[in-house]
Amino acid sequence: MHRWDRIEAFTEVVRLGTFSAAARHLKVSNSHVSRLVGQLENQLDTQLLYRTTRQIRLTDAGALYYEHCRHLLDGFREAEAAINDLQTKPKGVLKLTSATTFGERYIAPLVNDFQCLHPQLEVLMHFTNRQVELIDEGYDIAIRMGVLRDSTLIARRLCGRREYVVGSRAYFEQVPRPHSVAELANHRCLIGSRDNWLFEINGQRREVRIHGHWQANSGPAILDAALKGLGVAQLPDYYVEPYLQTGELISVLDAFQHPDTAVWAVYPRHRHLSPKVRQFVDFLVAHIGETLPSKR
Repeated sequence: MHRWDRIEAFTEVVRLGTFSAAARHLKVSNSHVSRLVGQLENQLDTQLLYRTTRQIRLTDAGALYYEHCRHLLDGFREAEAAINDLQTKPKGVLKLTSATTFGERYIAPLVNDFQCLHPQLEVLMHFTNRQVELIDEGYDIAIRMGVLRDSTLIARRLCGRREYVVGSRAYFEQVPRPHSVAELANHRCLIGSRDNWLFEINGQRREVRIHGHWQANSGPAILDAALKGLGVAQLPDYYVEPYLQTGELISVLDAFQHPDTAVWAVYPRHRHLSPKVRQFVDFLVAHIGETLPSKR
């Protein structure tokens, strides 16, 4: 550390032309700068400067040493600037995962908009309905829905999300509409990745196990089956609201609908959150409403 102090004092004396100017720049006394330069000369066992009362002049050795030190200090300052820049601008690779349909429809366009603003950023998006282990699999951010079970992650709410139990008009012409959750046992239920459906019963959040003879880990496949009268399904608002408006689907058990299951951006807890994660999550929060049909 002492050597760097001495080198910095020497280069500033040469660059600014006097010991007093270097001292003002470094915010130390003239005598301290003079002492540092003298220590450097003793360390190198050579004279670097000719000193007079009016000016300083480099020796041959001093001129050679100054050129090398100047480049070293310039590189050091550039390295510091690069770190500062990295801390303020999103750079590197942003690795994100999301549920497939929601991610493809509503998250990917926002990721693309964000990269247009920050072209230096690299993006890796992975869409899957499997709950990814963020830390183990090296992801920066995950878009998740409903109840968050991993308390080690930080979560930012992006938007609301409602789950509808729906069936086609043709289906309900054959089977009476259910008026209680228990009556789902009398219906053909279209099951997704999980066989629990979410309800609010007597003011309490309840996950109810349902049964059926049709199952798929694809929201669009479930939606298609419901539209074709194969049974009732529980699907998020962004799947079914257009069909509720046209009357192709009918919503039932609305009295037991959970009011808000929410969409979240979650990310690992770090002491210093990287600019790419912080700024991207802020961007999602600010603009997610522009992509959702019900928010436009």
